[in-house]
Amino acid sequence: MLRLRLHEGLSVRVFAASLSCETNTFSPIPTGLAAFHERVYLPAGTHPEAVTHCSAPLWVARQRSKEWGWELVEGLVASAMPGGTTTRLAYEALRNELLDDLRAALPVNMVVLGLHGAMVADGYDDCEGDLLQRVRDLVGPQAVIGATLDPHCHLSAQMVAQADLLIAFKEYPHTDIVERAQELLELCHACVLGRMRPRASVVDCGMIAVLPTSREPVRGFVDRLQALEQREAILSISVVHGFPWGDVADMGTKLLVYSDHDAAPGLVLAQALADELNGMRESLRLSYPDVDAALDQALAFASAPVVLADSADNAGGGAPGDSTFVLRRLLQRRLPSCALGPLCDPMAVRLAFSAGVGARLWMRIGGKVGPVSGDPLDALCLVKALHPAMMMSGLAGTTTPLGDCALLQIEGVELVLSSVRCQGIDTDLFSQLGCEPQQKKIVVVKSSQHFHASFSGIAGEIIYVDSPGALCTDFSLLPYGKIRRPKWPL
Repeated sequence: MLRLRLHEGLSVRVFAASLSCETNTFSPIPTGLAAFHERVYLPAGTHPEAVTHCSAPLWVARQRSKEWGWELVEGLVASAMPGGTTTRLAYEALRNELLDDLRAALPVNMVVLGLHGAMVADGYDDCEGDLLQRVRDLVGPQAVIGATLDPHCHLSAQMVAQADLLIAFKEYPHTDIVERAQELLELCHACVLGRMRPRASVVDCGMIAVLPTSREPVRGFVDRLQALEQREAILSISVVHGFPWGDVADMGTKLLVYSDHDAAPGLVLAQALADELNGMRESLRLSYPDVDAALDQALAFASAPVVLADSADNAGGGAPGDSTFVLRRLLQRRLPSCALGPLCDPMAVRLAFSAGVGARLWMRIGGKVGPVSGDPLDALCLVKALHPAMMMSGLAGTTTPLGDCALLQIEGVELVLSSVRCQGIDTDLFSQLGCEPQQKKIVVVKSSQHFHASFSGIAGEIIYVDSPGALCTDFSLLPYGKIRRPKWPL
């Protein structure tokens, strides 16, 4: 989008904050206040200089306030690792803290928020819609409200009605969080100055889609969206993938187009893009090999390493992150030169730290949370390395805590154990512990797609695995009760 010249004239007072969590309503892990404090909990005015994964609107607002002379008030920034339904106490406490921060900042011309869009709490199927309604009630109809969203969100009518602008990340992996925040801030400022009046058009595709931009046909589709945004009347285009593991009425794939002043051109474009996406259905259908078939494929490739994505145990989608299904087959098949991680097991990590580097001991690993994690694995382990409070590189220059981490050697497998539940994103989750993934034949990463940005740089091949776990990719097996049907491929 062309850079707008918006710095003259009106004095602008901006409030920026964030409340973000992706809820897997089928996950056995409740999301309480501790989950937010463990990952990101920054009370008003305490956000660091560096951007965090959920706070790009606030971080960009800092830059713009210096450039354009805004008066910026920073509120709460809070985010939890995706998990099961958020407790009512946690959601209401954090929501009310953010609203209290906003109340203290009034009056404001603009509110910009970093939201996820798929947060579900006990008693609130649409947390973001509830929050945006309360924000609107506080600031009134004249203030401009904008938010960034994760494309794996549930786009509700209430969210669209209460916000002037909602902009979802276009890339999956989400490498464009800062760019989308820049876009949001520029458009919101133009609204404050009266230069544009966004009109939203939403078209439901009637489908559940997984849309990775690392491969076709989605790559070309998203590139065309960005070219279409150069049209004068079209302000923003977002593809909402939806989050299949959230059982709420608004779950599903949608097109959101904002046009200036007149909704008509936006609606025509949204419908055309939705029709195009529907035409891609069969090419978007998930078809992954099971664990043994994936291992057979990996062994057949001459290039190395072969990276296997253990999608079903992706903590970034609310899974426990401690499943043993793939690890067990690596060991049962006695495969050499393998690495796997991160597997979340705080008790095993504690035992490894107690034993120390170089110790050999029998350990019970993984399988702690429930049936979706498989059975615990008992093995003789060599403690090869320990790293307290390890941080993994994240997307778009962010970092992610893994907690205390241990590298174990179990026969031909080097295993990274973490004490904080998190998906694998960067190769440094291995290399910081002295395990060099590029030297392995097989590297198993507990992630669905965010690993791709880093691991594609070393991978000879990448295989997505249909492993057992909490993020089942056969959506017909999920016990939906609230989603609107019909919805392909159900």
